[in-house]
Amino acid sequence: MRILIKNGIVIDMVNKEPKVKDILIVGNKIEKIEHKIEENADKIINAENKVIMPGLVNCHNHCAMSIFRGHSDDLELQEWLNNAIWPVEEKLTKEEIYYASLLSCIEMIKTGTTTFHDMYFLMENVAKAVEESGIRALISRTVVTEEEPRTRLKEAEELYLKYNKKANGRILVNVSLHAPYTCDERTIKKCVELAKKYKMSIHIHLSETEKENKDIKEKYGITPTEYLKKNGVFEVKTILAHCVYLSSNDINIIKKENTGIAHNPISNLKLSSGMANIVKYKENGITVGIGTDGAGSTNTLDMFEEMKVSAYIQKVLNKKSSCINAEDILKMATTDGAKVLGLDKEIGSIEEGKKADIIIINIEKPHIKPINNIYSALVYSAVGQDVETSIVDGKIIMENREIIGIDEKMIMDKCQKISDKYFR
Repeated sequence: MRILIKNGIVIDMVNKEPKVKDILIVGNKIEKIEHKIEENADKIINAENKVIMPGLVNCHNHCAMSIFRGHSDDLELQEWLNNAIWPVEEKLTKEEIYYASLLSCIEMIKTGTTTFHDMYFLMENVAKAVEESGIRALISRTVVTEEEPRTRLKEAEELYLKYNKKANGRILVNVSLHAPYTCDERTIKKCVELAKKYKMSIHIHLSETEKENKDIKEKYGITPTEYLKKNGVFEVKTILAHCVYLSSNDINIIKKENTGIAHNPISNLKLSSGMANIVKYKENGITVGIGTDGAGSTNTLDMFEEMKVSAYIQKVLNKKSSCINAEDILKMATTDGAKVLGLDKEIGSIEEGKKADIIIINIEKPHIKPINNIYSALVYSAVGQDVETSIVDGKIIMENREIIGIDEKMIMDKCQKISDKYFR
């Protein structure tokens, strides 16, 4: 299919100044970006007075947790996990995880996310939701320590063999270690072996709370980051979620490795986990992307909300308003996020030859106008509901705020019934 987007304000995340251009998409790739393109197309989209930009990259999520939205608010992480989340997760069925994941895919598409990074269990049902919704995802089966760490590792391997590069390459698979406090050394080493075998990356929660750091230090005499290094995790590409409490030595380790950080500001605030100083990490050459975490701890999967909060936190933490700007934040949500996931050669910017993962934003809104700086308008003023059109892998999956081929009302009703089953 040939799609021609005309007259839009293109923010390509390569050139600083936005320019009005046309974009021609052929198949799943961007073929041309020019001032005027006069070619035949199967579909022409008039984007006059609208922003065309790369789709947002959500670097850390648990998309099946949409049914936990608003359940057991106002708890700290360990109490929330142990008493509110894990007991219910043990009872979830395949069908429930499928519908919960599909609801999250709908929410992400409608708020500008075109790629997300997920860890959970029964992941074939997440893969099914990804395939049907048209979104792009890097998924993994979460591994924790078992008496014999075979079942979850076997599931992780089977997920890779069955789903990696499925859906025309929109689904990729890596392996997830849950966290240093839930994975013993044997389990970690087994996961590293598996990642090496298939050249997968590793996805893990790291230094999310002070308690985690304290417990690992008491048990092993080293920090969680040092614990991962000791057990070979950084021998493969690694995506580190949270990283709220990193020592100077932790930062030195991470900046030398093939890794990146998924910053989850709203989840960290809501669970009172803390605030990561991502300015410090970026100053040390560490690539930082943005994630929402699951809807249970962040309530929405709107990356526009995460961008705003990311910026505000840093300005307070560093006591310097100029320590980070809107362009920096937008880069974290697009090009840097793609780099964290190892996908920057394919997505994250609008360039000829890259995958056509593009969103179109209506900026003719009273909460956005007047525009004095387009980056400021997108990060500080725009909201996810301003996204009108989403294109993933060269296919229009949402047009005029309507997701194509999915009964949104039916999915919402299904998820309400699932939630009522467990929480009422």
